[in-house]
Amino acid sequence: MKLSTRGRYGTRAMLELAIREGKGPVSLKDIAQNQEISLQYLEHLITPLISGGLVKSTRGARGGVSLAKPAKDIRLSDIINLLEGSNAPVECVDKPETCSRAHACATRDVWVNMKDAVDQGLAAITLKDLAEKQKRKEQTDEVMYYI
Repeated sequence: MKLSTRGRYGTRAMLELAIREGKGPVSLKDIAQNQEISLQYLEHLITPLISGGLVKSTRGARGGVSLAKPAKDIRLSDIINLLEGSNAPVECVDKPETCSRAHACATRDVWVNMKDAVDQGLAAITLKDLAEKQKRKEQTDEVMYYI
């Protein structure tokens, strides 16, 4: 499985919202700047995140976007599946009818196991976990001394 920029940047945008959770809506411009994502590209990513119920939009002078539910309730798998679709490495994993050999194919079993492992790994990480990890990394960077 290889993530596209859509999945990577969408996850970074969601991470930014998780870091700012509880502080009100965040402008797309701020997210784009902090996460080094093109504002135009970010605008395209936010739409499916809103439609998927992960992000809510607030209009007005102090408007912007925020998480639609707590970061602890959003799994990395939710974000990736919404933005990338299935992470099946081959089509027959999700659609066995596309291959006449699917029912008797040992390699398909490997691909199914691979998809399941990735799904479980992504489902095990919440957006809150990711935000806490990011905060720890930023604290570590602040303590570094260079001579």
